[in-house]
Amino acid sequence: MHSDRIVLDGALVLALREKRIDLDNADAFKDALLGALPQASRALILDFSAVDYISSAGLRSLMIAHKAAKAASCNMAVAALKPLTREIFAISRFDVVFTLFDEVRGAVAELAPDALDGFDAR
Repeated sequence: MHSDRIVLDGALVLALREKRIDLDNADAFKDALLGALPQASRALILDFSAVDYISSAGLRSLMIAHKAAKAASCNMAVAALKPLTREIFAISRFDVVFTLFDEVRGAVAELAPDALDGFDAR
């Protein structure tokens, strides 16, 4: 799973670079999310701006990571969904489970406000 990491004060922004998250890469997606949790003591923010599609296998991986984040007292949010992926989240009711943000900056501002200056300075 290709992603860029922006490590901030207590927060981690994981910018996904895959166009599709489906059966072919869902396990790698799950592993990347679970592997990122130790760097995200307060918040793990997923930047979905490059993702065009997520399948049920990808959603399952997302849910596994969400449960692990919750157990670690880490907030997990999804930001910058494209219209199709936002529709998939709505149809699957994941928009009720996850906090969704239109922009990554808004997610950082709400979930890790102390990290906002670092996010803006990058």
